[in-house]
Amino acid sequence: MAIEIRETFVVEAPIDKVWRFVIDPQRVVGCMPGAELDEVVDDKTFLGTVSIKVGAVTARYAGRVQFTSVDERRHAVEMVAEGKETGGGTARATMSSSLQSLADGRTEVTTEASIDITGRIMQVGRGMIQGVSHQLFRQFVACAKTRLETADAEAETAVDAKPEPIRAIPLVANVTWTAIVNAVRRLLRRPST
Repeated sequence: MAIEIRETFVVEAPIDKVWRFVIDPQRVVGCMPGAELDEVVDDKTFLGTVSIKVGAVTARYAGRVQFTSVDERRHAVEMVAEGKETGGGTARATMSSSLQSLADGRTEVTTEASIDITGRIMQVGRGMIQGVSHQLFRQFVACAKTRLETADAEAETAVDAKPEPIRAIPLVANVTWTAIVNAVRRLLRRPST
C-alpha cells in the first residue's frame, strides 16, 4: 500500500545553507526520529536503520538510501530508500526535495514522497500510518529548522547521540485526537434539518 506525502515548509536561512543540510546524510539523519546512519558507502549511497516502537513491539528496518539525482543548480534532489524488517516486512520510498530562495534570505522546501510498507506495522491501518507519517515529518521539520536557524555551534549539539526508537503510541494518540476533534468540528458546522 503506497502512502503519499507532500509537505512544504519555510526555513529562516539562506538557500545555500539549507542545501548543504539537505545533501548531508549525517545532518539529515540527526533530525529523523528513530533513524541511524550506519555507513557511508560513497557520496550517493548510505546504509542505515530506522526503529519504530509500538507498545512492547519494536520494528527495526535496515536498508539503503541512494541519491538518484542531485541537481545543485536547481537545488533539487531525488532519492530511493529500501529496507527490510527483521520480522520480514519491507519498506520502500522514493522522495524528492526542492528548494526555492525567498525574500529576506528565507528558503522554501518542498518534499514529496511515496512510501510502500509491508509487515506488522501495517496492522494499524493506512489512515493511521498516514497521520503518523505526517507527525514524524513535523518533528523532522522542527529539528531541521532549529539547526538551520540557530548558530552552527549550538545547532550541531547532540548529533552523535544514540537515536531513540520512534515511539508510535504518543503519535497514534495525537493522530486519533486530531481525527476526533476534526469530526466534532464537522458535526458542529452542519446545519440542523
